[in-house]
Amino acid sequence: MNTEARALLIDLDGVLYQGERAIPGARNALDWLYTNKIPHLFVTNTTSRPRGALIEKLGRLKMQVDAGQLLTPPVAAARWLSAHVKGRVALFVPHATLTEFEQLEIADKDATLPVAAVVLGDYGERWTFEELNRAFRWLMHESKPELIALGMTRYWRAEDGLRLDTAPFVAALECATGRKAVVLGKPAAPFFRTALEQLGASAPETLMIGDDIRGDIDGAQQMGIRGLLVKTGKFTPADLDLGIKPAAVLDSFADLPTWWENHLSRLPKPVEC
Repeated sequence: MNTEARALLIDLDGVLYQGERAIPGARNALDWLYTNKIPHLFVTNTTSRPRGALIEKLGRLKMQVDAGQLLTPPVAAARWLSAHVKGRVALFVPHATLTEFEQLEIADKDATLPVAAVVLGDYGERWTFEELNRAFRWLMHESKPELIALGMTRYWRAEDGLRLDTAPFVAALECATGRKAVVLGKPAAPFFRTALEQLGASAPETLMIGDDIRGDIDGAQQMGIRGLLVKTGKFTPADLDLGIKPAAVLDSFADLPTWWENHLSRLPKPVEC
């Protein structure tokens, strides 16, 4: 029996905006969500900015979002670390994101003592051999600290073109150390479970809207959440040849209201987990 969708998980970068400009029509689609009182939560793998900065950016683009409507990997990671790790934490995240980890004991960059966890986010151009090797040496300590990944996004589309994101550097450290990262971002199941709990909806009655065929669509559908792929942001036509079948493909988030009203009852049954 098919389950009618009633709630939405929505990616940000590449869906609502790209760089510093709003996706055309995205504001009107958000207004439609609010008018129709459709439950929704914004989920992003962005680790270059704290929630406050993301909310300010959305505000500049005339999109009003509250902090409680936004789930980011740093927020999820800080909660996980507080519950599961005792001791200092080494952070490889942008300066702006450090505020999300203020409640934790942070290791100094030049510290030689062992740490309890090494956290990797979108470190951008700060990644050098020395920085990657510093993370490697901490992870190789006999105390076996946790390797935490703030999502496993492979790349993203910046104003000047595609740029590497977190996953390639996590993969390098996993390969070198033989360790497996705890992933607290898309496409990991714990992140989607946290999002569903915060949204107050079950997987079969939720849709995920994103531009990343793997991180957004495949990750969600592995959890039984149907995925709507948009042809903005990092989307390329080759994405549709990877064997991952979204519930639907939209030209843009702006098309959501029309699609919802015309096609929702004909959605394919979600994968059972």
